[in-house]
Amino acid sequence: MKLKIQVKLINGQQPLNIIDKGDCIDLHSNIECTYSAEDISKLIYLPLGVAMKLPKGMIAKVYPRSSSPKRYGFIVPNSLGIIDQTYCGNEDEWMLPILPFKEGKIEWGDRVCQFEICLSQKATIWQKIKWLLSSGIKIEYVDKLEETNRGGFGSTGK
Repeated sequence: MKLKIQVKLINGQQPLNIIDKGDCIDLHSNIECTYSAEDISKLIYLPLGVAMKLPKGMIAKVYPRSSSPKRYGFIVPNSLGIIDQTYCGNEDEWMLPILPFKEGKIEWGDRVCQFEICLSQKATIWQKIKWLLSSGIKIEYVDKLEETNRGGFGSTGK
């Protein structure tokens, strides 16, 4: 049995691709983004064109791709992003915070980061057993996520 992830594609984003050679799933830029010398060291939130409903007891860990600094001239300032299970509303588009260190350009659809599904520290014993006995994940594309919007990045409070 595979665990189901509901995915809403935003702005014509391309479907996610689970490949056999990699452990993570690539995410793509949902806009064209050009940054100049004036943008160096300024934080930019890059939309990724997906909103997802993760299985109960799960989180997503979002990592930069190893080629991003060389190819695009940015780093991800927090190095790892956590998307928890409550960030699952119809308007809760995933974003990648980037910090340019040189001029560069990202095209719509460029692979800019990757994610994996992991157990949450709050997962129940039954959710852990279900994950242990699963044979991976299955992506189900939906037109609408039926959950409440959480309100964007940083919405869990101070």
